[in-house]
Amino acid sequence: MVHDLNKFPYPFQHQEFDEVHVKDTLFLLDNPVLVMEEIFRICKVNGKVVVVQPYFRSVYNHIDPWIKSFGTAHSFAFYDPDDPICRRYDYSKARFRTANIIFDYGLGKSWLFRRLIIWLANRYPRKYEIYFSHLFPLDTITHYLIRLKV
Repeated sequence: MVHDLNKFPYPFQHQEFDEVHVKDTLFLLDNPVLVMEEIFRICKVNGKVVVVQPYFRSVYNHIDPWIKSFGTAHSFAFYDPDDPICRRYDYSKARFRTANIIFDYGLGKSWLFRRLIIWLANRYPRKYEIYFSHLFPLDTITHYLIRLKV
């Protein structure tokens, strides 16, 4: 199927999919909040959503003129009812639980120090972002989300 992801609604039924992958796409779209609300609509309750996007500290982000947004460890906090950010700012009715956050997944072999930074970032993503990401920037961030019932 070919569809412009900036046009809503998407041509799918409510709760049609068990799993939705948004790889290297969300950051190119006009309104990521509307996209996530549409993913919420088409994904089944307890369905998996995987979002891969450039990490905001990556030096490569500014090479591509089409990139409109970047990912952070808190990118989906607005959708997670367990997160204080979601409870404070009610931007969307879509709800996803953040199951995991992984940095630089699948970028291949790298030198030992970089692998150590990736391991630490993946173990403590929010602490890495706050305290170390400006010193040791990584390139991609992947969010593993679970679609919740509202």
